[in-house]
Formats: sequence, C-alpha cells, structure tokens
Amino acid sequence: MSCPDKKSGAHEVRDEVREGYARIARSAGSCCSGSPCCGQGEGADAVARQLGYDEEELSALPEGANMGLSCGNPTALASLQPGEVVLDLGCGGGLDVFLAARRVGPQGRAIGVDMTPEMVSKARRNTDSFRRSCGLDNVEFRLGEIEHLPVADTSVEVVISNCVINLSPDKPQVWREIARVLKPGGRVAVSDLALLRPLPQAVRESAEALIGCIAGAVLIEETDSMAREAGLTQIRTQAHPLCSDDPSQWVDQTFAPLVELLPEGTRPSDYVASVNLTAAKPST
Repeated sequence: MSCPDKKSGAHEVRDEVREGYARIARSAGSCCSGSPCCGQGEGADAVARQLGYDEEELSALPEGANMGLSCGNPTALASLQPGEVVLDLGCGGGLDVFLAARRVGPQGRAIGVDMTPEMVSKARRNTDSFRRSCGLDNVEFRLGEIEHLPVADTSVEVVISNCVINLSPDKPQVWREIARVLKPGGRVAVSDLALLRPLPQAVRESAEALIGCIAGAVLIEETDSMAREAGLTQIRTQAHPLCSDDPSQWVDQTFAPLVELLPEGTRPSDYVASVNLTAAKPST
C-alpha cells in the first residue's frame, strides 16, 4: 500500500485507510494484521484481555467480531445502561456493538457505522449468530463515514469509538458530528491513540503507521480542544502506555520496523499512548 504524501487531501487519506482495512477484513490470517496490536499472548483475544475485556463476553462474541484492532475498552468506559441507544464510530467487525447490545438489552439499541463495505458486510454476517446466541434483535450496521454520520440529530444517548478517530483526516468534523447526534445530556466514551509529543516526520509518512493508527494521531491536548470546540463539556482524558517498548513482546510485528525511524535514545512510549476520553453534551 502506498502512503498518501503531504499534498494528499482528505479523500486520498480516506481511500488509503479504507483500502487498508478492507484488506484486513478479507484477510484469513492474523486478526491483528496491519495494526500495532500489543500483547503477550496470541491473537485478538489476547489483545482484548489486556485492554480489560471480560473473558466471558469475548467467548460469547460471534466468530470474527473481535479483530484485534482495539486500543481500549469504550463499552466499559461508557457505563452503558439498559434501554440506551449507542452508536459506535468505525465499528469494524462489530466487537463493541455486540458487547454494547448486550448491556443495553432488548429495550436499547446498538448501531455501528463503518466506511469500509467489507467491514460492514463482515459485521452484518455475524448478526444472525448474535441473535441466536443471546435472543436479542437490537443491533444494526450502517455504511458511512464518521465525518458524515448516517444518523439523525439528537438520536443517541451514547457515542463510543475504539481506535478510529485518529484515522480521520478531519477530526474536528468528527467531533462536531458526535455532538450533533447526541441527545442533550448524552455522553461520549472514546478509546484512541494519542501523541505525548509530535512524531518524527519519517514515522508520520509511513504507510504501516497510517493503517496502524499512529500517523493520524494528534496530541492529547488537541483532542481535548476539538471536543470542547464541538460543544462538549465535562471532558476528561486519561493516558495509558500503549504497549511494551520491546517489539518482541508485540502480538503483531507490522509496527516493529517503525521503531528504527525513531530518534536515537527514544522509545515508542515517549511518543504514543492509548487515551480514554469521556465527555458529555449539555442538557440545555
């Protein structure tokens, strides 16, 4: 995959990301292919367990829903309640949508949006299995861009997202869309990659870093500012180490060559962190 150069516009970046994740969706290999998944065990479940996902929840997921593309656990962060309508931005294979659907129950609804047709198809194929396993018919997957959500104004109580907003070429627009679709008093819980300090240019231009969520990441302070400018309040962020600084400990080695591009004496953890962000839309 070629990487968009400095002159590439939003459409080129979006197409690049869509192409990369389409290949991940079609891949019969590692679920972590193309992402900087970190872990000590094997595969996507090992990544999820390290991020705090419950073993019982993981075992109940439809096959292929967990693709190892997470950098946090937004369903837990959101403290979902029965009856709520939840929207997942960049839902991928449906991991967080299916988990959210169980938590909001039959009176609630979980909606996933993804711009990659292959991902949406994969998630939709898992819907029948989900219905059979838990008796719930409260999930829906829509094709669309997170900068232009196919969701009505003030129609959801909770917005979640997992390692996706960093990939958007227009992050302020994503935050405006989040604020638009939230009901007054609604809340957002995002797990994403963020920068502790600016990345070296060589890393930002790497195609592997783009699909691995790294090149599009911005400083934590910038994310906070974008959420605030969109009209959200009660913004709280908490950063965590993304993974070990030792590439031999990573489940997937796609990101490992990028370590060589870092300035001498620096480590990945000096630059990149997993950040949990929560915020709310004012009630009035």
